[in-house]
Amino acid sequence: ARKEAALVENYSRLGRFFVLMRGFSRLTTSPGNSEGIFMKQRKTNVALVTAAIFIGTFMTAIEGTIVSTAMPTIIGSLHGVHLMNWVFSIFLLTNAMATPIYGKLSDKIGRKPVFLIGLTIFVIGSLLSGLSQSMEMLIIFRAIQGIGAGAIMPVTFTIIADIYPFEKRAKMLGFNGSMWGIASVIAPLLGGFIVDQLSWHWIFFINVPLGIFTFGLVWFFLQEDRRSVRQPLDMRGTVWLLVALLAMMYGFQTLAEPNGIWQLVAMAIVATLGFWRFWQAERRAVDPIIDLKLFENRTFVIHNLIAALISGFVIGFEVYMPMWIQGIRGMDASLGGFAVTPSSLMWVVGSFVAGKLLGRFQPKPILTGAMIWLLGGSLVLALVPQSTPYFVFLLVAGALGFGFGLVITITTVTAQAVVAPDQVGVATSFNTLSRTLGQTLMVSVYGIVLNLRLTQGIAADSRLNSNMLNELINPHTAKNLPAAVLPTLRQILYEGLHNIYFFSIIIVALAILA
Repeated sequence: ARKEAALVENYSRLGRFFVLMRGFSRLTTSPGNSEGIFMKQRKTNVALVTAAIFIGTFMTAIEGTIVSTAMPTIIGSLHGVHLMNWVFSIFLLTNAMATPIYGKLSDKIGRKPVFLIGLTIFVIGSLLSGLSQSMEMLIIFRAIQGIGAGAIMPVTFTIIADIYPFEKRAKMLGFNGSMWGIASVIAPLLGGFIVDQLSWHWIFFINVPLGIFTFGLVWFFLQEDRRSVRQPLDMRGTVWLLVALLAMMYGFQTLAEPNGIWQLVAMAIVATLGFWRFWQAERRAVDPIIDLKLFENRTFVIHNLIAALISGFVIGFEVYMPMWIQGIRGMDASLGGFAVTPSSLMWVVGSFVAGKLLGRFQPKPILTGAMIWLLGGSLVLALVPQSTPYFVFLLVAGALGFGFGLVITITTVTAQAVVAPDQVGVATSFNTLSRTLGQTLMVSVYGIVLNLRLTQGIAADSRLNSNMLNELINPHTAKNLPAAVLPTLRQILYEGLHNIYFFSIIIVALAILA
């Protein structure tokens, strides 16, 4: 009897051991499971994951500005001035095309694996871009970079939505947005230092250690439930969406080129066919890449439309304000770049205020007030005289940045809040895609508006040619222009930039109407 009792006790202990190990396995492999009672549940380290998000955002934010700073040196090394625009355009194209795919995958398999995959592709593309020996190679590798970057922005927004409650989300989006402000300040200085002291290759190589460090933080400190992939990815819908986006984005990029209108018409036909086939595929798909029911939600549609329109105004301000400072005011390039810095800094303040206001008011009155504020800023830019002092532009930039922060943060948070939890990734990626498409379309339209006025101005004066305008925009070469033609050239550029900001008034008005 004593032997039997001892044997039962041993088996009982062994049984408890296996129960304990099973509970430990559940807790470590599925952090969201709360069934275990013996081991403490592993949780996401919110502080370190947030730091990783900020670093990832900073890498993508600094990418465009730092490459712009190094582009003259890159052209001198690789000899491909006629391909220069594609170094930027291809990054934008592949970024926009990849965004909705990553958004869907983040809902299906989790934020963590998708972010890590995108970050890995971005780092590989950065390494290869730094090793480029020709402009063609650089363009190809920048495309790879863009594919990776397409995951970083939307998935970071989605992770913020996962790890922060609604009332804190706008504040953290503001902190995350501050990385763009920091990048706008650091990028010209860092890019100039790297090009002067090392070589242009290092503007890409610098992403490798930052990317590896960010990878490690997310790998070890972001915990999330494992997700079972019940349905395969909607490949038919994905392919047709990529065709439509590629045609539309490429058409926008060629809009300002000679005979670009015919290329735009051809691409518009292809894009229309692609979207039509995409719509058909999504109606039949068991698990569509973008659920068409999202577009039945008026709040979701309107907020994304507003984000696209206001993002178009943002790109017009940030691209052409430095040209105003350099070409019309005759100031250095560094001062031209810093003219938009208050916008980035006040964007953060606007995001914080948005978080406070969303806790007390509905989004509609806040958005309306913010866009009326932006309308006033666009009117100032459209009406200020040619002799406006530099500090006035700094004040206007700060005021506009505050409005941008309010609008973009509220539209992002609302687009996440009005969809089901299992569609937050898709909703966030679509919001990012809307902003990218708005910027791509508007920068092409702005180019046409500006070029039309510049062409008319040059044709009206036999003393002028287009090369003079190119020299005027660079303060160093502007000194070589005949003094007699400088006032006329500056007046033509002034009128062209005013036309852009008059057009921006229409864009903001359309957003208010929406």
